[in-house]
Amino acid sequence: MSDNSDSPPSEGERSEPAAPRRRAGGLEEAGRPRAADHHWFRSLGSVLLILFAALLALLSVVAVWANSIVRDTDRYVATVGPLAGDPDVQKAVTHRVTSVVLAQIDVKALVKEVSDAASQKGVPPRAAQLLKSLDKPIENGLKQLIGNTVERVVTSSAFKTVWVKGNRRAHSALDKALTGKANGAVSLKDNEVAIDVAPVVARVKDRLVGVGLAAAAKIPDVHTDFVVFASKDVGKVKNALRVLQIMGVWLPLVALLIAAAGVYVAFDRRHALIGAALAVFVAMLGLGIALTVARDVYLGHLPPGTSQAAAGTVYDALVTFLRAGVRELAAVALFTAVAAFLAGPSRIALLIRAGCRRTVAALRDAAVSAGLRLGAAGRFVHRFKRGIGAAILVVAAIVLFTWTYPTVMVVVWIAVLTLVGFAIREFLDADADAAPPSGSRPRVAAR
Repeated sequence: MSDNSDSPPSEGERSEPAAPRRRAGGLEEAGRPRAADHHWFRSLGSVLLILFAALLALLSVVAVWANSIVRDTDRYVATVGPLAGDPDVQKAVTHRVTSVVLAQIDVKALVKEVSDAASQKGVPPRAAQLLKSLDKPIENGLKQLIGNTVERVVTSSAFKTVWVKGNRRAHSALDKALTGKANGAVSLKDNEVAIDVAPVVARVKDRLVGVGLAAAAKIPDVHTDFVVFASKDVGKVKNALRVLQIMGVWLPLVALLIAAAGVYVAFDRRHALIGAALAVFVAMLGLGIALTVARDVYLGHLPPGTSQAAAGTVYDALVTFLRAGVRELAAVALFTAVAAFLAGPSRIALLIRAGCRRTVAALRDAAVSAGLRLGAAGRFVHRFKRGIGAAILVVAAIVLFTWTYPTVMVVVWIAVLTLVGFAIREFLDADADAAPPSGSRPRVAAR
């Protein structure tokens, strides 16, 4: 008798289990399009949120800069204070003040008065004729005297003091200047931001009187403006800056929350975090390029007679902290992208992490050999290792975002100290001593 259990199944028997499999396969295939559609929808939403967050990050840097320039007097003085010692600005101020002083002193009339006085005192005709032929050199000499006096005042430490104190007093009017309602030391009219340099004229007047030019005593109190910024579009700019200044406190937080939402809704959150960081980095790169292009456009549309060199220096000073903010946020974004990449499963990331672990393990082994005992501290670190890592990141983020005006070096040092914190955590992990060496395999007992 043949064993029925060894006989091949019939065609009907073979078809019976295949039917449920086909039905299950059909159901699985039917469910795939919906899952794919859902995946596509979430990915698109994540991309849009991240791009919007990058745009808001760009606006946030400008908003924080505008807010600091308007509200922080020390920040504003630190921005414009160094301009007092800039040669291009000094040259422009000297030219402006010299023109004002010469407009108040009729040099030609003064020279004529000297010649007439010499004639009335019985100077020989030949000497009088010679004196008259020197009218032009005397006139030029007086103009040079005035110009040199103005230059000495503008290049002195006294001028720097006047400049800084004047700008500090004028800072309270800057908000009105940005809204076009200023009547103080800082004004905004005819699409110009100008500072009254009357104290400089007064000092020049005293200097000229001191060297014997009595006619300078007749110079009245002249209020004259030195144009700091001029553009036909300044009206549009001031309104935009006013809006950004109001939003400066909240816009960075909104940008951060939207970026976090974009990362959260993504299927691969680590890749989304890398994408968000790189998007912010590209946005900062674009803003830096835009500031350079805007400088050329601004200088190309200055009113006639404006000093290009001084205008360029003033522009660079006004955007100094804006450029610094761009570099700082770009550095944070770049460090974030690198950290997210190194936390991933790529071969490079695995090799770097393994190398760091081996280095820390070697240091720990050397310390243990020297008599170090981790004890309860090591067990505590091993038990709460994830929480400690999260706490390190939270502390680093709090320090970075509460620092008043972080520089690139501040960002670098925070990143370095964060890495040191993770290294210390790995060093204190007591369970790491029990882990087998890298590359070793557990032995299997022979039966």
